[in-house]
Amino acid sequence: MRLFRFAFLIPVVMAAFACGKKEEACELDPEILDQDLEVKITRLEDEFFAAKTRQDFSFLLEKYPDFTQAYFQSADYLSQDSLAANLLEVHQDSAMRELYDSVKVEYPDISDIEKDLENAFKYITHYFPDFKAPKVYTFVSGLNSDLVVTEDVIVIGLDYFLPADHTFQPDIARYMAVRYEKPYLVPMIVLAISSQYNAVNPKENTLLSEMIYYGKAYHFVKAIMPCTPEQYIIGYTPAEIAECYDNEEFIWSHFVENELLYETNPFEIRKYIGEAPFTDAISTKAPGRLGRWLGWNIVDDYQMNNAIPLPDLMKESNAETIFRQSGYRPRRPE
Repeated sequence: MRLFRFAFLIPVVMAAFACGKKEEACELDPEILDQDLEVKITRLEDEFFAAKTRQDFSFLLEKYPDFTQAYFQSADYLSQDSLAANLLEVHQDSAMRELYDSVKVEYPDISDIEKDLENAFKYITHYFPDFKAPKVYTFVSGLNSDLVVTEDVIVIGLDYFLPADHTFQPDIARYMAVRYEKPYLVPMIVLAISSQYNAVNPKENTLLSEMIYYGKAYHFVKAIMPCTPEQYIIGYTPAEIAECYDNEEFIWSHFVENELLYETNPFEIRKYIGEAPFTDAISTKAPGRLGRWLGWNIVDDYQMNNAIPLPDLMKESNAETIFRQSGYRPRRPE
């Protein structure tokens, strides 16, 4: 078996986009942006932290029924009054108040998030005219929830997206926590929305089918946010992206020589698809989720080599078809 080596790290700035998909100067399509669509985010954390009584919280729960159901799963409570009582207790906690104050310091204004979401929604509407822009809310979750994304409602837990060096951090692994910063926020939302259009064949349970699913999802985000660097879509650093492209032949040979594409063992699939600090089956220097990254390259080649429109690509549920017609070959380092 061929050894896999990551030359970690050759000069980061020079190597950042040494090969692979280069991030070039980019402008959004003015015709797509010329739509009558506006995003206005409602900052619910302000109203909820201004509430003083159980009656105040009951009023807010009734005022925002879509948020109440999507975020609090209100149907699971004995009554709305019991939910209001619980919220009153939580919002009187001094640590929650400090967390809210921290969010207000880091996010005094969110007009840039509104604009990025608005542009993304316009791109989605361009490709998928049936798309209805959901209502968007922000909230302070107590580091319990990052994002809730449904067809009708999006709730952003802004406390999850504090800077990586902030005192308050979510209770998740560090390699994941670094992806919870502001530049990742809108790409995460668009990635979640992609699942509405990402057709799958439920009978396919191979590693290849998982690779293609995630490849389609990342391709969707790049098509909807064409000026967004890859690092904010897949969550690799620029150095990791460069190293992956430098070693793409080695990565691909590992999958081929070990006959992994049609693997159905979920434990084996998780090694290449699941969250992990590295893909240790290949190398402890290789970032995690390499199967997803490889699937993205395959899907990109399928779209490019066959001129497949985005809606048709997302409707294609046969992973084998995408793979066979992609003509995929690893890129050679430049």
